[in-house]
Amino acid sequence: MDAPNTDLKKRHEGNPRRHSNDVTERRIEEEGSTLTATELSEIERRLSLRPLAIYELVRQEGEDELTRPTSSLWWSGLAAGLSIGFSVFTQAVLRAYLPDTPWRPLIECWGYSVGFLIVILGRQQLFTEITLTATLPVLARPKWIGVKALIRLWSVVFVANMVGTAVYGAGIAFDVLDTPDITAAALAISREAMEAGPWSTLLRGIVAGWLIATVVWVLPSAQNSGFLVIALLTYLIALFHLSHIVAGSVEAMALMFSGELMPHHAIWTFYLPALTGNILGGSALFALISYGQVAPELDRRGN
Repeated sequence: MDAPNTDLKKRHEGNPRRHSNDVTERRIEEEGSTLTATELSEIERRLSLRPLAIYELVRQEGEDELTRPTSSLWWSGLAAGLSIGFSVFTQAVLRAYLPDTPWRPLIECWGYSVGFLIVILGRQQLFTEITLTATLPVLARPKWIGVKALIRLWSVVFVANMVGTAVYGAGIAFDVLDTPDITAAALAISREAMEAGPWSTLLRGIVAGWLIATVVWVLPSAQNSGFLVIALLTYLIALFHLSHIVAGSVEAMALMFSGELMPHHAIWTFYLPALTGNILGGSALFALISYGQVAPELDRRGN
């Protein structure tokens, strides 16, 4: 017991704050521990990403995004809009080649995760992802300059995402890859996505926004499991028939370019309710709750 206590004292001198609460800090300092220094280090490593640490990671990422040049945001957002189209197309591929059985959606919906994996792991700008990351710095220091930066970021990324989805949607509608079976499946999936009314789309959008914000919040703790976290949570969006403004825009664009959906109908029944729902779920609900759980631990400057 003496050796671990000696190690603890030496480590305490070099690192005066090793735990997130005073009780644990005082107990180990005064009473010592039967655990080895290696075991204590492993415990500290696993406890390092407490909610406040996760908040700081996400907040710093948001600060980086708020200060990026407009041209960088544009090209990154355009890439994300194009990449997210692979969610719809891969899902269509699975539908086209799987037998029409009751269990097909359980497999087919995994294809929806592909575009999100490309976008998030590729560090491309996705509107629904930045609704959380970019909001946290503004909540911590609510100043007009921060609000303007947030509006600029949201506007540039959203427009860029929409342009990318329009290009991909046109590619599906005009069957540029000459895959008629897959195109037919993609259009069928798109019709199903546009069937919900505006109120249903709004509610589904709130849940989808919450799930995407959850991905952002969980990733810092996921370590080597980030792939699985993204795949599982975005899989649920497709499985639950939720409404995601960017991925859903590929479906809406495909139907508009194929002449099956009028633009004004798409705006009122999908774009506005899905956009509102995603913002409410990602920024208003998840961001506020995430900030609220760490706010008492922040200093007066929000750090």
